[in-house]
Parts: sequence; C-alpha cells; structure tokens
Amino acid sequence: MMTTTKTIKLTVLCCTLLYWFSAGNVHGQSNLKNINQNLRYSRYSRISPKIIPIKTGERDFLLQMPVEKIEENPNFDDYAFSYVVVKDFNEEINEKNIVPLTKSDLKKDTDRHFYFEKAISVPNDQKEAYAVIICKDTRQGDQYIYHTDLISPFITDLPSFGAYYANDIPFDQTYINKGEALLFKSDKSMNLYNYFYPRDFEIPLPPMETRPAPVAKDIEVINNGEFLVNVPQPFDEQGYYFVQTDTTKQTGFMVKTTSDAYPRVSTYDEMIDKLVYISTRNEHEALRAAEDKKKALDKYWLELTHDTEKAQGIIREYFRQIEFANILFTDFKEGWKTDRGMIYTVMGPPVSVFFDVDKEIWIYDKIGSKSKISFTFARIRNIFTPNYYKLNRSRSYQPEWFQSITLWRSGKMAF
Repeated sequence: MMTTTKTIKLTVLCCTLLYWFSAGNVHGQSNLKNINQNLRYSRYSRISPKIIPIKTGERDFLLQMPVEKIEENPNFDDYAFSYVVVKDFNEEINEKNIVPLTKSDLKKDTDRHFYFEKAISVPNDQKEAYAVIICKDTRQGDQYIYHTDLISPFITDLPSFGAYYANDIPFDQTYINKGEALLFKSDKSMNLYNYFYPRDFEIPLPPMETRPAPVAKDIEVINNGEFLVNVPQPFDEQGYYFVQTDTTKQTGFMVKTTSDAYPRVSTYDEMIDKLVYISTRNEHEALRAAEDKKKALDKYWLELTHDTEKAQGIIREYFRQIEFANILFTDFKEGWKTDRGMIYTVMGPPVSVFFDVDKEIWIYDKIGSKSKISFTFARIRNIFTPNYYKLNRSRSYQPEWFQSITLWRSGKMAF
C-alpha cells in the first residue's frame, strides 16, 4: 500500500512538471524579470495567489501560500500549483528548482481559499531570496504568479508573527473594515504593540506633472498599547495600524482600516471625490460645493454623454475600476489614491506587467496606434510595506493621458 501511494504521488509530480514545461511555462531563460505577470491585475482572474512569509529562524521561513478562489467552486485539478525560491530576479526558473504542490500538500481547502504551507531555509552565503508561487490554469494556459521578498534590499526583516482570519487562513489582504478583528499568532510567546495612524492622503499628481508632490511635515501616531498573540484584536478606527513585536526595529505588520463598503463606493461624496481623475478642476469644485450631490452628479453625467443609458454604463465601468484599484493597490493609502491605482483607474489593466527588484513596468497598447506606452514605477523602501511604488513621471505622458480621459468622458472606454 505504501509503495502504491508513493508511486501515485511521484506520477502526479512528474505530470505536473511535464505539463508545466510542455505548456510553455518556461521559454528559454525564464526568470522573475521577464515573466509577464499581467494576470495579477486582470479584472477576469479566476484565482489570486499570495505568499505571506513568516520568519522562523535566522535564515528560516514559513511560506504561507493562500490562493483565493475567485471563480465559483474551482476544481483543484484544473490547476497546476508550484513554488520556487530564487536568489535574484535573473535566476532561471526551471525543472531543477520548481517544487510542485499537489493535493496532499493542501493544508486547508475552504470556501474561499486553497492553502499551502512550506518551510524553507536560505543558504548562509545567499545575499537575497525571493519566493514565487506559480498557478497554471490547465484549461486555457493562464499563468498566475506572485512573488515576495524573503531577503532583499527593500526589507529590513520579516515579522515572526502572522495575522489570520477566524478560520486560521493567513490574512491575504492589506485592508479590513473598521471594527473588524484579526487573530495574531506565533510559535513564540510575545506581546505585540499596536500603533494607529489616523492620517488621510492627498490625491496623487497626474503622470505628466513632474514637480515634487507635497510631503507632510508631521504624522500623528497614537500608541494603543500592548496586546497578546492568540487573542482576536479589533481595529476600531479608520486610518492604518502598524503592529510590532520589537519597537526598536522597523519590522511589523501594517493594515489599512476602511469604511464598511470598501473597496466599493457607497456615498455621493465618495463618488465625487473619485471623479477627480476624469473631471476638470471647475467641474470637480462645483460637484463638491453642490448642496444636492445626487442632483449635481446626475447633471454632470448627462452633460457629458447626453444619453442616460451611456451615462449608466460609464458610471458602472468607472467605479468598477475604482473598486479594483482599491482591491489591488491599497497600502497605507486607499488603492485609488496610489500612483498605480491612478494609472489603473484611468488606463485600465495593463497588457504586460514586468518586475525587477527595484521597479515595476506596465505596458499598454497606444490608443489608435500599433506602438506601446510604458509606465515605470520605482520601488521605494518603506517601513510599512515592501510594495510601495512611485510613478516615474514624465511630460511625455500628457497626450495619452488626455486621450484616455476623453474616452471616459465620451463613454467609449471599456476593458
């Protein structure tokens, strides 16, 4: 019986690897730098994988790999799951380092997640390390990839504790609705320190605006004291929180707290705020000053489109973009207020997405042309998040940006 079980498992592993390579997952020198990760930001993704690492030793990590189920009742066998740990963005990803993940590796299978865990160690002489999860949809060949830093110039360290939902699945978002609680767990006995930042943020400057953005001189911080692991911790105020076990270090866990409707828009005031990207300054100021916000919004949309049905289509599409920007790019800012969220809202999901250790590049097809336009987001080291990016702004973006805004205002933008 034991031999049969091992044989079946080995067969599954071989088949997974065979599918991986025969289906074109690795073309020549395939690495983190040249793999197109555009499905990470697709509006039509069927799953959403993450890696949430916990530091368990000096060079030891627990890779927590929740895969969110977006499509209804996904079949595990429709996907080929695997992971790999690489030393840099140039290391080839191939059959020598890819580790398949099979059904026997599932730690949990819930209504919302497939969940894997793997303990790994990084060699002492290795200066950098990046963990990658790869999920291949075997029905149509779509490849979902997510990577995260274990050791890199952009993180000081990783926390030795984690945040979890009530069902013990690792918390795989960057925001929760205010008043909700998370469970913090660790295999070590520790107290955690809770700091609250009630700050709100300004709208980002447009991509062609090269002057420096204003920087806040003072940031209010409220010390909420200590709490214990393994006890649900509520987050009652709207802003963002930073949880640490050692306040002398820059390592911790950040979560943004939001309104109950987030990532959706729920009030007329919120709708008006978020129209800033496609409105003129006079239009936006008039909307904000209006006493009857609903009436002012109805007038605004009808004056743009002269057609009720077309207006409804733009409203639905635009605020769907805002919702996706919030889901994908929220950090200590609301997603739509980040540089990536701004570009995503107006330009839509990028055709191609490429990463390097210090940047992220989005590529779009130029409107009415066979040429391409790219946006480069520089990665900035930040105490609260390892995924903080700022757009490299340029005046050259102005024609394409205004063209996209014109399409929105005429009701012709669709994704």
